Amino acid sequence: MPLSDAQLERYARHIVLKEIGGPGQQKLLGARVLVIGAGGLGAPCLMYLAAAGVGTLGVIDHDRVSLSNLQRQIIHDTESLGRLKVESAAERLARINPDVRVVAHAERLTAANALDIISGYDIVADGCDNFPTRFLVNDACYFARVPLVSGAVGPFEGQIATFKSHERGADGIPLANYRDLVGEAPPPGSIPACEEAGVLGALTGVIGSMMALEVIKEITGAGESLAGRLLIYDALETRVRTIRLKRDPANPLTGETPSIHDLSGHR
Repeated sequence: MPLSDAQLERYARHIVLKEIGGPGQQKLLGARVLVIGAGGLGAPCLMYLAAAGVGTLGVIDHDRVSLSNLQRQIIHDTESLGRLKVESAAERLARINPDVRVVAHAERLTAANALDIISGYDIVADGCDNFPTRFLVNDACYFARVPLVSGAVGPFEGQIATFKSHERGADGIPLANYRDLVGEAPPPGSIPACEEAGVLGALTGVIGSMMALEVIKEITGAGESLAGRLLIYDALETRVRTIRLKRDPANPLTGETPSIHDLSGHR
């Protein structure tokens, strides 16, 4: 379907980019993206994807807005306190861009619903804040054959990677996934939670925006995919470095002798 006059004006700065152009913008309008979490990373990611014209944005989060969220979760405001985050986010996204259809999943992602939900989307952006959910999302995306853009932050450092382990590289080896980066979840309490360690609010904006950028690249085919690499941003040193990720032969999902064949091992 051709772009309307209003869309030609709204997305003009995309359309003049030779790497995106009209065809790329139409791909964005036809895309379905699921964002895990409407928090520090999900907030800027959702807002930039909406502004970019992603046709369907799903957001899953069972939490409600609290005052301590507002230092970094910019999709919400003071009037949103106490509301479900997915409802607050949906209203904000509708104001940003009426072209976008928002699907609000006001529930926790679990082994029982993950495949059904994720299979309905073309790509997933994971901004959750706990290891069990990260492993669940990674495994569900693998089984659903859906690309995953994953972001994480510490107090002053963030990282982002794209996982497409259902695909193989030029060497015929499956591309890396989250289990190649993090072999197993650390013991509970060994890594301080955000409320204990703190996090620089603007840092989540940097990493969340980069997540949106990588999603847009995957949809339009612009540039080089981040798949197989990990980007690390040090906010205090203002330093960015990228490292190559390799498949771990012992990876229980995609290694030499995989032991994970479904999501039944997740709680």
